[in-house]
Amino acid sequence: MFIDTHAHLYASEFDADRMEMIRRAENAGVGRIYLPNVDVTTVDALSATTQMAPDLLFPLMGLHPRNVKQDYISQLKNIEAALSKKNYYGIGEIGIDLYWDPASFLLQKNAFEIQCQWAHDLNLPVIIHSREAVDVVIELLEKMPHRPSKGVFHCFGGTLDQVARIEALGEYYFGLGGVITFKNSGLGEMVSSLPLEKVVLETDAPYLAPVPFRGKRNESAYLVPIAKKLAELRNISLEIIEKQTTINALNLYSKNGI
Repeated sequence: MFIDTHAHLYASEFDADRMEMIRRAENAGVGRIYLPNVDVTTVDALSATTQMAPDLLFPLMGLHPRNVKQDYISQLKNIEAALSKKNYYGIGEIGIDLYWDPASFLLQKNAFEIQCQWAHDLNLPVIIHSREAVDVVIELLEKMPHRPSKGVFHCFGGTLDQVARIEALGEYYFGLGGVITFKNSGLGEMVSSLPLEKVVLETDAPYLAPVPFRGKRNESAYLVPIAKKLAELRNISLEIIEKQTTINALNLYSKNGI
């Protein structure tokens, strides 16, 4: 099977056909889908969606850096309360975003460090958003006295130097999605050189649909074109990609069983 390690299937874009979309993913060979939270407004939708297919959909809980505002402490209290009421498989989507709102960096930094402490204490992986901020996130993790032991850099598009620094952090993985299929992504060399045992697949649905669906609503069934592109870039079989990335995803989330 394939595993989609990052998809927002509770988003309103799927309200009209959510169950049909989930079945399409199953029919495409996707056997697990991990759903990161965004903020306090999505907690209920996330929960309701995972209940639609509990053997397929697995929830993650966190506050997205783009949603870190002046009220972030209040939001984090509510999210921490949610963590105590249900079994979640990771802390995410968390991190730093210096593309949309660099002025909120200090707030984002505080929110990220608080949630990383949760992940450490609960022995859960972190799902890291690092748009225009890979070096910043690495530096924050390097300095943390209680760094989470596992994590994944979502939508990774960094350099090989950054890859080496991330590998030194511990059991951290690299999430690859639709962007690797884009003609002018510029990621071919990096993707070809990543340690395959640290690569996981993701869609980020409903965003970043791969070629040939670029510009349309993304969904978890489109994980297969991403896997095919990765196989092409690595010059190995699709079966190897399927097997290894599935093993990697299960290792990433292994605390809660396989």
